[in-house]
Amino acid sequence: MKKGLIIFIVCAVVGGVIGYTSLSLLEPTGNPQVRQILDIPEGASFSEVAQTLHEHHLIRSMEAFLWLGRLTGAERKIIPGEYEFRGGMKPSDILAKIVNGEVVQYVVMIPEGFSVVQIADLLHHKGLADREEFLRVVQNPEVIRGFNLQVPHLEGYLFPDTYHFPRNLKTETIVRTMVDRLRQALTPRLLSRAAELGLSVHEVLTLASVVEKETGQPEERGLISGVFHNRLKRKIPLQSDPTVIYALKVFDGNLRKKDLGVDSPYNTYRVRGLPPGPIANPGAEAIEAALYPVHTHFLYFVARNDGSHKFSATLREHNHAVRKYQLSRARRSS
Repeated sequence: MKKGLIIFIVCAVVGGVIGYTSLSLLEPTGNPQVRQILDIPEGASFSEVAQTLHEHHLIRSMEAFLWLGRLTGAERKIIPGEYEFRGGMKPSDILAKIVNGEVVQYVVMIPEGFSVVQIADLLHHKGLADREEFLRVVQNPEVIRGFNLQVPHLEGYLFPDTYHFPRNLKTETIVRTMVDRLRQALTPRLLSRAAELGLSVHEVLTLASVVEKETGQPEERGLISGVFHNRLKRKIPLQSDPTVIYALKVFDGNLRKKDLGVDSPYNTYRVRGLPPGPIANPGAEAIEAALYPVHTHFLYFVARNDGSHKFSATLREHNHAVRKYQLSRARRSS
């Protein structure tokens, strides 16, 4: 009995020492003020992840971390991606983070009126998508059909908003997120209003994109939409400069008289009605304005060169405004 008791006590002490040692190896380490972003690549093994964490002084022991992963079954559930860790995190919290896929999210704000090219440039600059790949995806017929759309490209369908994307996200997933956000924005009320006006979603987005590009003044959107609705009803060309700019292959910021004759279905100086598709990606307010125009007798507007516009009901009034705000400016700058 005494011998058995001694063996029991020895085993208990040894077990306690081993348990204490194991638990101490799973204690937090590092400076809580120090934050690090680590990338867990696709296909990385759990031992490679443990080695990386150990090399960056985020865990005390690789072996203890591997043991914890095996014990919890987490070693087969790690999700690749970028993760932010701070010193002093418990190994169990680190493990939970990479199992739950709590990757770093980057904030990207897509402004209203950005074109697909501008969106591609922005995402490329932020390191979230390759520019050329993005442009290929938004013109890929197979991808577009997957969205149940029948359009040649996705200009106008990438909703301007603030997004949170991790790195290494598939470009198609980024595009899908933006298209889905547009569908959320097109509420039943707006779709019902479009049907009431006899406009398809594509036509609404097209008109909204022109309204979006014509003014940066929120209070003017409804009026400009009203002018365009009046012109469409009377079959008067929209004569919108932004549609001409969209048609030009190269634009240096100065729209010239010869540019107004460019041969393009987007040139609304030459073609009556709406252009064949959106010229940018309109925001919620521009879509609202396209569907709920201000009822007005105006048929013309011209920039005042302060961000606002002068609206006119007759060509005579409009020509006078052009002389006042545009021609006089041209003379002053020459």
